[in-house]
Amino acid sequence: MKSSYFAKILLFGEYGIIRDAMGLSIPYRNFQGNLSLPEKGLSRKHSKSNQELQKFYAHLKDLNSKGSLIASLRLDSFHGDLKKGLYFESTIPQGYGVGSSGALVAAVYDRYSNNQLTLDISISPDSIQKVKECLAQMESYFHGKSSGIDPTICYLQLPLLIRSQTDLGTVALPSTESDGQGAIFLLNSGNPGETQPMVNLFMEKLKEEGFRSVMNDQFKKYNDACVHAFLKGDWDPLFTNLKSLSGIALEHFTPMIPNNFRELWQKGIDNNSYYLKLCGSGGGGYILGFTKDFDKAQKELSPHSMEVVLRF
Repeated sequence: MKSSYFAKILLFGEYGIIRDAMGLSIPYRNFQGNLSLPEKGLSRKHSKSNQELQKFYAHLKDLNSKGSLIASLRLDSFHGDLKKGLYFESTIPQGYGVGSSGALVAAVYDRYSNNQLTLDISISPDSIQKVKECLAQMESYFHGKSSGIDPTICYLQLPLLIRSQTDLGTVALPSTESDGQGAIFLLNSGNPGETQPMVNLFMEKLKEEGFRSVMNDQFKKYNDACVHAFLKGDWDPLFTNLKSLSGIALEHFTPMIPNNFRELWQKGIDNNSYYLKLCGSGGGGYILGFTKDFDKAQKELSPHSMEVVLRF
């Protein structure tokens, strides 16, 4: 059992995964969470976490009593620890698209599952798929519907390549320079977003033939090209396709982009100093950015708060 569960960042594939576009997700070690038992009395914050975990436990127990819980969990042990004051200590911001609920689900599954995995780069796609199904059902408690990708990333703590909803496996990232001029970064919108309303909006938009066509043809083409280029470390083709992908997001995912960032989004496309895309479901939280010149992007995006994910 791991002591901490890191946040995750979906570099490519937001919403596209639903339409069988590729996805690439990585652990983000700047934020983490872990399950803990109090050494003395529960603080107000920890007491609230314990109460939320009790609701989650009740949900899992209900699924289990109906015979529909996919995961094999030691629910009695979970319940016993909750009575002792079990809580989830986390620095992962909620509603920011970096896997706060995914880390919690991963932590519960890891501690109480009867089917532990040996976690290394050689883990089989079939094993990952089975875990993903368990975690998707568990995380659905928080969002109404879950692909299971986020908690799987948090559980494996390895980069994950999603070729389709049923074909995913670990992958090696390209070699990068920690002091490189280029960067992938997070831009803080200043307000959390809510996953379920954004996903519902996307599903409504999919009823429009024109939008489906954009997703199946344009989005998938540029998104998948970005994944291939990134994994090879081919930065020029990556940025060519990123520009197109950023433009599609601005035009077709406008409600998911906070109002006060739409102009900055367009500015990056126009002057090629950075390209922005959704981080998670959007509507708030973090926005993901890519630039070949981080210092220049910082000046362009000042005074907004930026956090580096990766330099190259």
